[in-house]
Amino acid sequence: MKNLSVLGSTGSIGVQTLDVVRSTGRYNVVALTTNRNIKLLEEQIKEFKPLLAVVMDEEKAEELKNSLESQGMTDVKVEAGMDGLVHAATMEEAETVVVSVVGNIGIKPTYEAIYAKKEIALATKEVLVSGGQLIKDAAKENGVNILPIDSEHSAIFQSLQGNSMNKIAKIILTASGGPFRGRKREELVDVTSAQALKHPNWDMGAKITIDSSTMMNKGLEVIEAKWLFDVDVDKIQVVVHPQSIIHSAVEYEDGAVMAQLGVPDMKVPISYALTYPDRVKNDFEKLDITKIGTFTFEDPDMETFKCLKLAFEAIRIGGTMPAVLNAANEIAVAKFLKDEIKFLDIAEIIEKTMNAYTVKYNFTIDELLEADRWGREFAESLVK
Repeated sequence: MKNLSVLGSTGSIGVQTLDVVRSTGRYNVVALTTNRNIKLLEEQIKEFKPLLAVVMDEEKAEELKNSLESQGMTDVKVEAGMDGLVHAATMEEAETVVVSVVGNIGIKPTYEAIYAKKEIALATKEVLVSGGQLIKDAAKENGVNILPIDSEHSAIFQSLQGNSMNKIAKIILTASGGPFRGRKREELVDVTSAQALKHPNWDMGAKITIDSSTMMNKGLEVIEAKWLFDVDVDKIQVVVHPQSIIHSAVEYEDGAVMAQLGVPDMKVPISYALTYPDRVKNDFEKLDITKIGTFTFEDPDMETFKCLKLAFEAIRIGGTMPAVLNAANEIAVAKFLKDEIKFLDIAEIIEKTMNAYTVKYNFTIDELLEADRWGREFAESLVK
């Protein structure tokens, strides 16, 4: 039995991670965390009986603590804020830390977990987008594995198995194209957040679904792939594959292409990250290729979906620029979800923020977090 700490247990990936725990019966859950959803967290606590529960919102944490005490559940320690999140990531009992929180909030606990020599099952792409060099250097220094949960990166990881001696020609990162695939800029002027949240294939949280609609999600994945697999960004090709069955592929220098296929569901990537290098039998939905019928592929439209182009620019610039790109995107997406800006404003805010920033190289984690703070404040100022 492996001990898991699940950061972001009430989000989409966290909930599916606990589905995997139920299905396999191979794990003890020692910590669970949420931002504010204490109702679901309390249900999870009752089922999995962790040692520690963390709520980012301090008032909600106190509310949860009082509720548990009133039911006589005093064995679970309740903590709040970033200190609590770091504790959940580094606690002695945890062996593997599932990082599935939303956004840059995952950087510090991941960094600290690596120095505590915990295995990392990573779903939060912003951790490597913003802190790629720092995180990879820390992992190498401490001999820690970073196992990808994201379906595309899991597919690449699986396609690399048994080929460590063979050179990669390129990584083929597939994208669904989102709900607005095929539309031009003039057709996106008045789209609403409700329309953007209707993904054709995947059931995801609000932020990542909006990122998919702008194709920033794929841009962030390009940056993450660069760090996870140590490849030059020019060897990463984004291909739109609307059926979302081929999750990604690797082309080797002899021209052979190895791909991983599956239904659009996160449970298999989660399970593989937790059980690697083993594969464990499960009752998850299986792929029937005959029911799919046809696979299609096309190049992405990076003029209409400018966020993808900006992500490529940010990683080519390097340093702290990807952190600023990500920070501006998080602010812009939040504003769009509140109907405070229009859909096309998301990319404009990101581009203006990047253009105003002076990039820093050879940075510390504190300087990285400062770049993140600057990006958020500047992006926020563009909306006021």
